[in-house]
Amino acid sequence: MSKIKDAQNILFSLGMPTAKQNELSALTLLALCSLKESDEWCNATRKSMGVTKGIMAFVNENYKKEQPYAPNTRETFRRQVLHQFEQARLVDYNPDIPDLPVNSKGTLCNNK
Repeated sequence: MSKIKDAQNILFSLGMPTAKQNELSALTLLALCSLKESDEWCNATRKSMGVTKGIMAFVNENYKKEQPYAPNTRETFRRQVLHQFEQARLVDYNPDIPDLPVNSKGTLCNNK
């Protein structure tokens, strides 16, 4: 089974709504865990990262898609995935700098 399918199954097991068990959500989870396709789940790590230079760069580098995610899709990740992950308590926005606005260029996202 692919890491993306694994991540989708994890999101299902965590009770995320069906619409949030999609490939984008799975890729975001994998980036936050720093897991490449060949990595074992036991090697998942907790990592703070921004959206564009962190999550999106990880996905583009490690999960080659026909159309890589462009910087202008940052808000898609933030609004359609990270906001729901935060509501489900899977991530914290800006754990290192709690007063930093969520949409700041310095925004970090940290998985629990």
